[in-house]
Amino acid sequence: MTTTFTSEELSSISSLKAKYPEPKAAIMPVLWMAQKKWGWLSEDVMKEVARVMELPYAHVLGVASFYTMYFKKPMGKHHIQVCTNVSCMLRGGEQLYRHAKQRLGIGHNQATDDGVYSLEEVECMGACGGAPMIAINETFYENATVAQLDSLIDSCR
Repeated sequence: MTTTFTSEELSSISSLKAKYPEPKAAIMPVLWMAQKKWGWLSEDVMKEVARVMELPYAHVLGVASFYTMYFKKPMGKHHIQVCTNVSCMLRGGEQLYRHAKQRLGIGHNQATDDGVYSLEEVECMGACGGAPMIAINETFYENATVAQLDSLIDSCR
């Protein structure tokens, strides 16, 4: 797998860097762009980000390691997040998470053997009024139910 950005992507990165007084402030959207392109942030991908951002690899690794939104290992094509923080817990979030674990046969930050699904228990998705909350990739679902979760999992196949 080649880990180089295309000329169009490099142009986008230049535009991102120009939006900030300090270009290194664009590190988070560039890491996000890299994760969307390669699926996760391998050492080679982070080295490429460091190269194009003109930053030390240690800085890129530090940012990627601090934030849980950046995957440091391959995840499933459909990444399922289930909030189990207080509001979601009180409205069935833990039950949803247990159901997803049992249904998929995986645990926190694990992927199914076929690479289709991964599962993550998250602390807060910022939708306490619509608890419990789940997300599949970048699509969020409030007032989630076990039946809805099953339907969403089935529709991802």
